[in-house]
Amino acid sequence: MPAIRLPDGAVRQFDAPVSVAQIASSIGPGLAKAALAGKVDGRLVDTSHVVDRDADVAIVTDRDPEGLEILRHSAAHLLAYAVKELFPEAQVTIGPVIEDGFYYDFSYKRPFTPEDLAAIEKRMVELARKDEPVVRRLMPRDDAVKFFRDQGEHYKAEIIASIPSDEDISLYSEGAFTDLCRGPHVPSTGRLKAFKLTKLAGAYWRGDSRNEMLQRIYGTAWARKEDLDAYLHRLEEAEKRDHRRLGRHLDLFHLQDEAPGMVFWHPKGWSVWQEVEQYMRRVYRDNGYLEVRTPQVLDRSLWEKSGHWQNYKDNMFTTESEKRDFAIKPMNCPGHVQIFNAGLRSYRDLPLRYGEFGACHRNEPSGALHGIMRVRAFTQDDGHIFCEPAQIQPECVAFHRLALDVYRDFGFGEVVVKLALRPTPRIGSDEQWDRAEEALRDALRACGAQWTELPGEGAFYGPKIEYHLRDSIGRSWQVGTMQVDFQLPGRLGAEYVAEDNTRRVPVMLHRAIVGSMERFIGILIEHHAGALPLWLAPVQAAILTITDRQAPYAREVEARLRAAGLRVLADLRNEKITYKIREHSLQKLPYQLVVGDKEMQAGTVAVRTRGGEDLGALGVEALTARLVEEAAARR
Repeated sequence: MPAIRLPDGAVRQFDAPVSVAQIASSIGPGLAKAALAGKVDGRLVDTSHVVDRDADVAIVTDRDPEGLEILRHSAAHLLAYAVKELFPEAQVTIGPVIEDGFYYDFSYKRPFTPEDLAAIEKRMVELARKDEPVVRRLMPRDDAVKFFRDQGEHYKAEIIASIPSDEDISLYSEGAFTDLCRGPHVPSTGRLKAFKLTKLAGAYWRGDSRNEMLQRIYGTAWARKEDLDAYLHRLEEAEKRDHRRLGRHLDLFHLQDEAPGMVFWHPKGWSVWQEVEQYMRRVYRDNGYLEVRTPQVLDRSLWEKSGHWQNYKDNMFTTESEKRDFAIKPMNCPGHVQIFNAGLRSYRDLPLRYGEFGACHRNEPSGALHGIMRVRAFTQDDGHIFCEPAQIQPECVAFHRLALDVYRDFGFGEVVVKLALRPTPRIGSDEQWDRAEEALRDALRACGAQWTELPGEGAFYGPKIEYHLRDSIGRSWQVGTMQVDFQLPGRLGAEYVAEDNTRRVPVMLHRAIVGSMERFIGILIEHHAGALPLWLAPVQAAILTITDRQAPYAREVEARLRAAGLRVLADLRNEKITYKIREHSLQKLPYQLVVGDKEMQAGTVAVRTRGGEDLGALGVEALTARLVEEAAARR
């Protein structure tokens, strides 16, 4: 006679073992209809799961985060079911849930086509409408291996064969299709009503390039059609804002095979870079940072002392010279410790803040590279603060407030804060990790910040605060970090003379606001859809002549605006003014300044904004003041 405790504290008594579905029905028909799964003592289970003892039980619906994940996992199985119906010779491999959707990898004799994708999605809709029950059963490991081998599913058999032989295997069946999965799943296929297949891609079996290239089908699934429609609209917007497309269209940068993961910056793109870098340089200078520069290549022995050789070597580019091993730096931290160690430091020198726009290289897998968002060569607005333990909180508080100010200037009003905690493996004692994690919590509390915690996602040497920016179409981007490190200074011999004249190891705070400059500029391009605010725009205004007669006046206006520090160009081409306006509109220039005979005689320009607003005629002096003020305000 199990007693079931519900989330609201109510207790329901049952005369016999009871399924999650029956518990939901006992609460009400609406909940019974909405139930996708259950939580029994915190563990997710199917609605068919039977509870035979006293337990805490919650009903999971599509309004719960777990419910959405279950819908997507079940949609991945429905995808595999549809593929097997249409392409019986295809072999299924793995199909996990990912952010906003799912994918499934298949082995098939020919590449799937967009037409195949449409047919598969249509078949998924048909199978969902059949509302077939999704049924779980257990099978001994060896029997499961034979079951899938007999069906020609060698990849599934290989996965199951790697599981210990004394374990039973969880299988789920819907109609004629059976798949390996620990679950849970929706009770029947009819629960899947809002899904869409989005794209095709390639993927190596088990992520190893030595293995067969499989075919990956991506999809998304949502609880309601309106949620799906909103997501698909965001995808359309993201496609329009893709920084790779805009980078070509606006002539900002390019990438090519001869330098994988490394960016060729064009003049306009480098102008944007310089505005970001010089802005950040002023921010750091005004907040007590000393700018430094460290070598690109350092001896292996230093990376061994720091722990990077043991924990990060696979991501490092290495070389050899005169029988010595070297690594191109993937980060600036060890170099900054060397500068700290170059002189005798006192507690009076602390906190000591170093900043560097340091060029780093990391050997990212080629399949992970993505435009300028994920590269192998990048520059960080990197900084390290050497301080005493008592200075951790005020330094973190000051950094937090500074970071939020910077993000606002770049147009990001919504910032989500997360705290990444100790991973495995890591260096340092649990006591040190306790101190470091609590120091960051104290700093966030002092700022009145709200945050979520991410167990296991800290760096190997310390926990970190992460700053996630919400862009104009709702996507989240992780950029800045603040990390507390009790490990690296001691490993590299850093010391200072304390007030009691003893030698102590400083705490090292690793911090960045924009992080990778390349990635941050990519985020800016997509956030603003290429229409960068005036202060960042590589060309802030174009002066457009109507006929050749206005050319001397246009050059004069150009010279006066440039003398005020504005980035402008004069378009003197013998083209129709409508053509020029359209062309510069496509380049997303903030302002277009049209000059004809009337403007030339009056000493004015006709001002058009990027949004199409006609500001009428303005004198050059008044226009200059307006643009300089707008750029300085970073609106």
